[in-house]
Amino acid sequence: MKKYIIALFAILSLAASCNINEFLTEDPVMSQSTELTLSDYNGLNKAIAGAYSPLAGSGWYGAFFVLDAEMRAGNAMIPINTNFQSGRMQTPYTMNYNPDNTSGLWGTAYYVISACNNVINAIDNNAEALITSSHPQADLNNLKAEALALRALSHFDLLRLYCHLDGSNGEYGVCVITEPQLPTDMPARASVEETYAQIIKDLTDAESLMSDGYQRGSVADPKATFNKLAIQALLARVYLYHKEYSKAAEYATKVINSNKFQLWTAEEYPSVWGKEIAGNGGEVIFEIYGKQTNSYDAWWEGPSHMTNPIGYADCAASAQLTDLFEDGDVRGTRGVRGEDDGKVLFCTDQDQVSGGQLWTMKYYGKGDGNATSTPDFNNVIVLRLSEMYLIRAEAAVNGAGSTAQADLNAIRSNRGASLLTAVPTKNDVALERRLELNFEGHLWFDLDRTGGSISYSDANITRNIAAGDKLWALPIPKSQVDINENLVQNPGY
Repeated sequence: MKKYIIALFAILSLAASCNINEFLTEDPVMSQSTELTLSDYNGLNKAIAGAYSPLAGSGWYGAFFVLDAEMRAGNAMIPINTNFQSGRMQTPYTMNYNPDNTSGLWGTAYYVISACNNVINAIDNNAEALITSSHPQADLNNLKAEALALRALSHFDLLRLYCHLDGSNGEYGVCVITEPQLPTDMPARASVEETYAQIIKDLTDAESLMSDGYQRGSVADPKATFNKLAIQALLARVYLYHKEYSKAAEYATKVINSNKFQLWTAEEYPSVWGKEIAGNGGEVIFEIYGKQTNSYDAWWEGPSHMTNPIGYADCAASAQLTDLFEDGDVRGTRGVRGEDDGKVLFCTDQDQVSGGQLWTMKYYGKGDGNATSTPDFNNVIVLRLSEMYLIRAEAAVNGAGSTAQADLNAIRSNRGASLLTAVPTKNDVALERRLELNFEGHLWFDLDRTGGSISYSDANITRNIAAGDKLWALPIPKSQVDINENLVQNPGY
């Protein structure tokens, strides 16, 4: 059997974005070493199961991919009492990015891509040998579909973070890697369009391969792995970003009409965020499972600790966000941390040490931690039903249908907000996305993909970022540009 090699640039990337000693001395769960064979179904299955783990890392959904985006966009801020935090959010808050001080997602995402490529390549090259009476072709197809979906998500999140989504500097996408790499390979960046094309191809191929009823078994949280509806939901988002509005509406409708998910009611909404599986499923389509036993979990830097006034307390809610909610809207309800957990969406700290600063309660924790020795843990929702209604509404105001008012009101009626009586505008949809998806890592990317700008002041800073500014695309880590002579740095860095 062919020997599968993880790309050298991916290994070096991951080492550069985390503790180098830990990386070199602790065998990662998903490591494609000679000890882990890809010559049978069980080995392939374990490789894909392990490939989900890095999504919970601190540089990805486990913390900073989400929280940094909230900081940059203005939904979040460093507490007014700046002694009341650890300094971990200074870079995204001040936008003081440079190639030596940027996101570590590059290495982690390409590590996942490499693992997926190894599995896909093994299945494609050895299909006949891998098929057995216990594991027919359909089982291999499902594994390959999971690998394709993970590869697509990885490329998509790289595109969102390191590229201009509004079309400016569109020649600079990311390195599109679809084959196992040799240590001597030096991949160049594809264009933005080429990157989108591969993401969409991977997702549509995954959709066609995966069985309708497939769900990965023997996992603590089945919503933390891809099934066909999760793939279709991700396709709806990707098509929206790519401005293929009819396709975005089509795929959002597939998920909505599946009747597998239900909008949370106003009564449910405050209490679902800290559950083991949020609200027993409810709106959740795909999420990241937060657990101490995952070696990639961000621990002290996880969202339930970073947004907790008795934790690191680096990421507070801004008035630019909290002042947007109308009276009666459950999404803007306020209380006291430790007294009103699971009852409201924003809380002050119990002793008011931070001067009445508000904190999101979307990560109030599952009760797994010990306040004196370990942080709490929280699942991080990536895709949920409300976003599908918002995608379809945005598609409609861009000419793909007429459901915008009904879709926005479906959400608002379940949040205690007043119903819209006029045909919504693009601004109405954008505002509803901000209200509904706050602290889930969307606003920054929404502004980027629509050519928006940022202008506001809070108690600590004044921020003005024009459309097309270099800051919309973060710099690629210098360590990557140094080892790959074909890798072009983003303009302006």
